[in-house]
Amino acid sequence: MSASRTARRIAATALAAGAVLSAVALPASAHDNNRDHRQQSRVEISDVQADSPGRDNGTNRSLNAEWVEITNNTRRSVDLDGWTLRDEDGNRYRFDDVRLAGRATVRIHTGAGRDTRTDLYQGRRTHIWDNHSDTATLRDDRGRTIDTESWGRGHHNHH
Repeated sequence: MSASRTARRIAATALAAGAVLSAVALPASAHDNNRDHRQQSRVEISDVQADSPGRDNGTNRSLNAEWVEITNNTRRSVDLDGWTLRDEDGNRYRFDDVRLAGRATVRIHTGAGRDTRTDLYQGRRTHIWDNHSDTATLRDDRGRTIDTESWGRGHHNHH
């Protein structure tokens, strides 16, 4: 999954670079294709910190240093109510009454805290993201996969 995602990013970057270099020579349809691609990944997992800095000592501070970021790349806000974020082991976080503003990013922490526009908290007492190998999957309220982010390789035993 990650390899094709990287390939898409490289292709998109190459397209963007080509569009800048030869903007005059490009037909209008090329610009439309670029816009369509951007719409496809309107909401994405933009960053993951699976391994909280320092020792994983299970304190709330350590748990909250483990997070996943989700970014809305459009100008319009997106209603995330009923969307889910889960790991390979099936641990699931469900977004409840969350609206992500246009061009905004929200960070979902593993531990406990008070939800704000920029930070949400799962309220867990143990780390869920595997430091070495895991996949974060974001699904919409209909269960459709919106984005995945994998790290590490192969099968793993949870710590």
